[in-house]
Amino acid sequence: MNASLPPPPHVCVLGAGIIGLATAWQLRRDGFEVTVIDRAQPGTGASAANGAQLSYAYVQPLADPGIWRQLPKLLFAADSPLKLRLQPDPHQWAWGLQFLAACRSSVSQRTTASLLALATESRAGFERLLQEHAIDCDFSATGKLVLYADEASFAAARQQMALQRQLGSVQHALSPAESVAVEPALAGYAPRFAGAIHTPSECAADCHKVCVALMQLLREQGVRFLLDTPVTQLVRQGHQVVAADTPQGPVRADAFVVALGSASHPMARSLGLRVPVYPLKGYSLTVDVSDAPGAAPRVNVTDAARKVVFARLGQRLRVAGMAELVGENTHIPADRIDSLVASARALFPHASDYQDVRPWAGLRPATPTGLPMIGRLRGGPHNAWFNVGHGALGFTLAFGSAQRLSAQLREHHAPRLRRSAGPAAPAACSA
Repeated sequence: MNASLPPPPHVCVLGAGIIGLATAWQLRRDGFEVTVIDRAQPGTGASAANGAQLSYAYVQPLADPGIWRQLPKLLFAADSPLKLRLQPDPHQWAWGLQFLAACRSSVSQRTTASLLALATESRAGFERLLQEHAIDCDFSATGKLVLYADEASFAAARQQMALQRQLGSVQHALSPAESVAVEPALAGYAPRFAGAIHTPSECAADCHKVCVALMQLLREQGVRFLLDTPVTQLVRQGHQVVAADTPQGPVRADAFVVALGSASHPMARSLGLRVPVYPLKGYSLTVDVSDAPGAAPRVNVTDAARKVVFARLGQRLRVAGMAELVGENTHIPADRIDSLVASARALFPHASDYQDVRPWAGLRPATPTGLPMIGRLRGGPHNAWFNVGHGALGFTLAFGSAQRLSAQLREHHAPRLRRSAGPAAPAACSA
């Protein structure tokens, strides 16, 4: 590098989940110097054992008009897959009221259109990563079936499918028999659902393995990692953040990206900002599967009534579901895992003996509408950026969100990037 030229802008990314790592990956490609800080190891939060489905064409937001008729069950039923337990927490109440206000057809349709556009960008970004690097992440592109228990819910799903078709999605409504032809492992369950929406292009992958691979690639490209290192505060001076304080000392940078999942809310509050992100607690289990033909699914499956998803990861089956608004709580009650096991046995009784189920719980950071927040916040520091609020679609939307955020930072730092000739510049076109 020519010593007379300025170095590339330095961006500090807070968070080493899939959102933070995808952001660091795109920033490095685009010529920035990057540091990543996380209080734990990469991919050990909400990215560790999520549902594993990459739902690029099926993005119906949780904030839907149908929520209103489910409210009594949400508030009081112990076995509801969606559960709201009121806390003495003004943030939860404010988020909940905004969420209910978003449960309108017009809002849901706008959110669907925005999420589909972002998912399309994200798919291209992730596929480029897979083409350029041999990542072992149990990736598959076998499609997805979403099952509906009765004709009323199936009719509503066909309406959603019609909306998504207008926006470019390729999907088909199938009878139970047609669904079994797509996924033979559903043969025993066919009498128990009314129909399914089939999206042939959907994918799955192990998000944690992607996080680990990204960390290794980023380190090879000179990205600095501070792991097992909490950020105690962002130091603000006027309209700028000047440092991220850590037990290892302050980290100074030209820009700071907050990608801390549900922890982004208190971090933003320390800057005098409000980020309407609340954790949706979800659960998963992972089992080894039988090699017997037709025993375990190859296609991704979602049981819409149970709010449970099934994703094949090599010789494992990931079973995940539920959404609980219970605050920052990762305790795993036995009955929630028992419920997932019961769902798996109902749909795929021969897939596994379901003895070693490897349970997990994680906190998915969600905005009331389901749209993530990507960029700077009004009234915030000029060099503080946010990439938060992806809810259950974090893995799906990670690479598109990273591209959008990096584009904003490129525009902001365009003069300096043009003058820089740092070692990161060639990475943007390397294969």
